Amino acid sequence: MTTKTADKKPSRKPADGTSPGSGTAGDKPADAASAGAPARPRNAARRARSSARTLLKRLPVWSVVPAAAVAGVGAGSVYGAVSTPEYSATSYVLVVPTAKSDPASALGFATAYGRVASQVAVLGDAQVWAGVPVEKLKAQVTTATSPDAPMISVTATDANPSTAVDMADGVARALVSNGTHLQTDTNVKVLQFSRAIKPKSPTSPSTPLAALVGGCAGGLLGALALLVRPRRRRESEPYPSVPGPATAPAKGLAPQPETVS
Repeated sequence: MTTKTADKKPSRKPADGTSPGSGTAGDKPADAASAGAPARPRNAARRARSSARTLLKRLPVWSVVPAAAVAGVGAGSVYGAVSTPEYSATSYVLVVPTAKSDPASALGFATAYGRVASQVAVLGDAQVWAGVPVEKLKAQVTTATSPDAPMISVTATDANPSTAVDMADGVARALVSNGTHLQTDTNVKVLQFSRAIKPKSPTSPSTPLAALVGGCAGGLLGALALLVRPRRRRESEPYPSVPGPATAPAKGLAPQPETVS
């Protein structure tokens, strides 16, 4: 008996040593997909920008005013919520004329004392009575005088209402002390007419008020920007051109030369 053996064809291997099924052909789609992956977000971002520009162009011109008002309301609300509330306390000082003086002199000295109140506070004991440094007194204490009455109002502002009261009374007390020392020369008496009262509510604007003021300011700025914006000039339509006179000679007629006799 003879046995037949099946002829086996030798398998061909690629030159790079890789198997037929594991070539680089399978890696090409993956590489192409990985290369195209970053392009999709870029295209999406470009489309979003183009759509936003198109939407802005479609908006009417007057939309700047309400947008600015809304922005102002937001800014005012943030300011009102973040800012520290401040309290104000006011003390009053009265200048009275003596027997050797008259009301007009008292009114003049009241104006003079009101102008030099900061210097009096530095030279006197205001910083000791108020318990705050001199720089704070200069920055947070203001004085005002009346043209009709010889009275000086001393107003102090601080985040703590008790500190505001102490500063106002301290400066008023320094004014009284300085006026008493100069009474023989000025012939007027300086008296503390009213002490400061501890405030119960802050004088700084609340959040709704700050939002209202911010909205008004934003709307006003938007309207001004709308008024001063450069306007587009309309392109004038070109006028139709008018043909010039014909200068070519008629057909069959040649120009005659001129003869000089």
